Order: sequence, then C-alpha cells, then structure tokens
Amino acid sequence: MDAVKSKRMPRAVREQQMMDAAVQIFGQRGYRAASMDEIAELAGVSKPLVYLYLNSKEELFTACIRREAKALVDAVQAGVEPGLPADRQLWEGLRAFFVHTAENPDGWAVLHRQARTHGEPFASEITTMRDEIVAFVTGLIGAAAREAHHDPALPDRDVVGLAQALVGAAEALAGWANETPGVSAREAAATLMNFSWAGLENLMNGRPWQPPV
Repeated sequence: MDAVKSKRMPRAVREQQMMDAAVQIFGQRGYRAASMDEIAELAGVSKPLVYLYLNSKEELFTACIRREAKALVDAVQAGVEPGLPADRQLWEGLRAFFVHTAENPDGWAVLHRQARTHGEPFASEITTMRDEIVAFVTGLIGAAAREAHHDPALPDRDVVGLAQALVGAAEALAGWANETPGVSAREAAATLMNFSWAGLENLMNGRPWQPPV
C-alpha cells in the first residue's frame, strides 16, 4: 500500500514529468522520429496515460513548445535589471538568453530546430515567442536610444529592425554555441555584444551609419 501511495502525484506534476521526457526525446531525436512509447518509458508511465493527459503527439509537442518558449522569454526578461545603463541591460539580457539555451539544450533544439521545420501549428508558436522577445529588445533599445540623444522622433522602424537583427543573430549563435565544445554562455554573449554594441551605441548617440549616396 505504501508503495502505491508513493507513486501517486498531482496531475500537474505528472504532466510536467511527461513533458520533461518529451522535450528530451523531441530535442534529441526530432519530432517525426520520436515515439510516444519512448516518451512514456522515459517518463516512467504507460503510453495510454500520456494520451490521457496530453491527447496526441501533436498536442504534446505543442505543449512542449509553449512551455519551453515561456521559460526562455521569462529568463530573458528576468535577467534584465531596470535602471542599469543601456549596455549593461543588453549584456544581462543576452547573457540570460545564452545561459538558458545552454542549460536547456533539448528545449532549445525543440524551439530552434524542430518547431521551425515542421510547419503549422508549430511554426506559429515560435512566431509568438519570437515576437515577444523582439518586442522586449525593441523596448530596451528604443528607450535607451531616445534617452541618450533626447529624440522622441527616432523611427520605430529603425529600432524594430535592429531588434529583429539582434534576436536573429542570438538565435544563430546559440545554435552554434550549443554544438561547439568549450563555448560558454558568457563567451557567446560577449561575442554578440562585440558584434552589435558599436552600432547600437552610435544609434543611441544620434550617429547612425549612412549608406553612400
């Protein structure tokens, strides 16, 4: 009786346990190659229980994408301390991003490789996550730039474009860092800061680069 009781746990806890297993299998084997049998075995539950809780492989994968996306967005937002100088805010946000993706390589593989390559409805989930991160970075860059040179008319399009470029670079660099032995999250963040900050600093001081006429 005690053994039976020890195995009982709240549904939410059991569901997260299944999703932990699913993220690992999806991240390492890919969506199509992953099987519900493997996920159930890794989670230590029966396959019918996985279906009972999460309905189908597609819904399980969608739930994994949403959970991992929320965790990444929350980590980036929590990593930035308001009131710091602009370069420190960007640095802390980038470092939080690379630390999270390094510490959760299967989750990042689900978001960066698997969800993007299997069409709808998965691609829409990634678009939602990316839009949140771009909006957050846009806010950081825009507020800092307007404050630096007191220009309330700084074009939103310019700021959004920079945020899109920065987020895209971070995504690509995280994929490379996770696959390259010896590259730390700090090193990856510093690489991107060195790549991006000169241009951002010029923008914030009202000295954007202009193409030749």
